[in-house]
Amino acid sequence: MRRSVPRRWLVWTLAPVLVLLISLWGTWRVSDSRTFQFYGGLTDRVDTGDKVVALTFDDGPTERTPEVLKALAEAQVKATFFVTGQELAVYPEHGKAIVRAGHELGNHSYSHQRMVLVGGDFVRTEVERTDALIRAAGHTGEIHFRPPNGKKLLSLPRYLAAHQRQTIMWDVEPESDGTDAADPAAITRSVLEKTRPGSIVLLHVMYPVRQPSLAAVPELVAGLKERGYRFVTVSELLALRR
Repeated sequence: MRRSVPRRWLVWTLAPVLVLLISLWGTWRVSDSRTFQFYGGLTDRVDTGDKVVALTFDDGPTERTPEVLKALAEAQVKATFFVTGQELAVYPEHGKAIVRAGHELGNHSYSHQRMVLVGGDFVRTEVERTDALIRAAGHTGEIHFRPPNGKKLLSLPRYLAAHQRQTIMWDVEPESDGTDAADPAAITRSVLEKTRPGSIVLLHVMYPVRQPSLAAVPELVAGLKERGYRFVTVSELLALRR
């Protein structure tokens, strides 16, 4: 005859597992949040009545940088490029070209590793190596930081807070909001529908797979301008809040 397992034993056995799963889920949600972190300042958009928007690009620079700069020049807008140190080290001339064209450089880490379960030394190295390369490219203003994949938990926000630096996130990202990222027209529609005064738009345009995003830039810029929006860098956007 089989002996039944006491319910109390099951509760005590499963409870720690349940607590662990809930803790892991909560940790993931916090690390992935666009609007919250445990330390320092985080900006996903600026609360302003002015019809301004910051267009931002993550990753690179790559061999496609001249094409991106050409599109921005033809659209007559400025943008903020959150670059990785390892790619900037390969294409330093493209970093300098971004600065010469009047755009802003931001820090997107050196290696583009998720900065969640990492130590302080790792964070410092990732940030400061890239800062040095950004300075060498000619950037003279404040260097803002955007976490790779938007991931952050404890060490990264703590480091940035200690150095009075902002974590820059975004509130408009057509490539991951359910929009067909292979369709430039769909990307444009998403940006036009979701942009508000003070929005930060995120696009990835530095790799061939993201050609639709780059192709959408002229139309989304034109559409936002028709709606009365003015394009600013992240630093200019933050200055409006201050």
